[in-house]
Amino acid sequence: MEKDLKLIGPFRQLLTMEHISLKGAIKDDELQVIDHAGILIEGEIIQEIGDFDLLCQQWQERATIIHLEGDQVALPGFVDCHTHISYAGQRANDFALRNAGSSYLEIAESGGGIWSTVSQTRASAEDELVQLTIDRSDFLLRQGVTTIEVKSGYGLQVEGELKILRAIKRANGQTAADLIPTCLAAHMLPRDYKGSAKDYLDLMEATLFPELKAQQLANRVDAFIEKTAFDAETIKPYLQRAKEMGFDLTVHADQFSTSGSQVAVELGARSADHLEASTAVEIELLAHSDTVAVALPAASIGIGCAFTPARKLLDAGASLAIASDWNPGSAPIGQLLTSACILATMEKLSNAEVLSALTFRAAYALNLHDRGKLVKGMRADFSLFQTDNYQNITYYQGSMQPSAVWKNGKEVFSIER
Repeated sequence: MEKDLKLIGPFRQLLTMEHISLKGAIKDDELQVIDHAGILIEGEIIQEIGDFDLLCQQWQERATIIHLEGDQVALPGFVDCHTHISYAGQRANDFALRNAGSSYLEIAESGGGIWSTVSQTRASAEDELVQLTIDRSDFLLRQGVTTIEVKSGYGLQVEGELKILRAIKRANGQTAADLIPTCLAAHMLPRDYKGSAKDYLDLMEATLFPELKAQQLANRVDAFIEKTAFDAETIKPYLQRAKEMGFDLTVHADQFSTSGSQVAVELGARSADHLEASTAVEIELLAHSDTVAVALPAASIGIGCAFTPARKLLDAGASLAIASDWNPGSAPIGQLLTSACILATMEKLSNAEVLSALTFRAAYALNLHDRGKLVKGMRADFSLFQTDNYQNITYYQGSMQPSAVWKNGKEVFSIER
């Protein structure tokens, strides 16, 4: 037998996500759906996708054949390109206040919001953060999410940020999912910092950035551009310096007011995330750039605000990804597929647009080019759903969960069959 060859199938349907553009609207008939399919894997990498019976004839003497029972649909592993899952505590009171009529900004200005989580996370031990991050990562993994971006941003001091990023790095070695760390030290100006916003950013740039490189804790830098955080003029030098040091950029943009997406496009950020307040001006900027527009529908649900104008972004030619934004304040649901399906209903997105936004387009937002499609040479990250029609996966709006999840060529989760 050749070294670690496996053939898995037959799948009633397999969606490759091949031959779909990185940008713009997508019709469902652009999806490549292979019936009675098999996946040939060597180690962590897909070697071939094709008819299962033909692959069996070709490889039965050299590969371990894993026969599947019943109807199964295979999708590429989902990529959640925006989460805040390394935190301690909860903010149920914020949710109650919002539902009673207080705005997100009012709650933040009164001491709730992000600062509440900062206080709870600073007080937590690193070991506790590691376990919390593992638990939440595994929860997403069972939903078919095989790659998860995880932000810091609840430390807001050099050691606090390093503690979170160390916890993410340690958790990455103890969960089957891939965790992609992002430094969000520019989440807000900490309430206990006595200097100006510029002074704080200068401190992070001078002391935190070198440590991120030295300890290999993150290669991505994020910033929240908003009234309660940092304005565009103040944040641009910080992000520019991060870019010069070799960090990929992403931006919390246009959540309540505009200006963030313009900064993202000007600096060549990998993505601009949120965009609920984006107007025609920002939509055109993003559409004519290589910056991915990341919709976070769970935050719209949690706050009770408008959804990202996903339909307009796609029709203008933008690349759209959808992420969970799992965080303790505005998006505690932690359900990627459910929130994506709700966005699809509200914004009239095709199945092809939703699935692209959860797979290879989301991977591109993280500068990852080895996942998000089921084709030769890609990582063998995929999920199985017990159904005879892939359309049922979005039709059931997240209540249909994977029967099995494969990561890097290994089955890492399965339900009893």
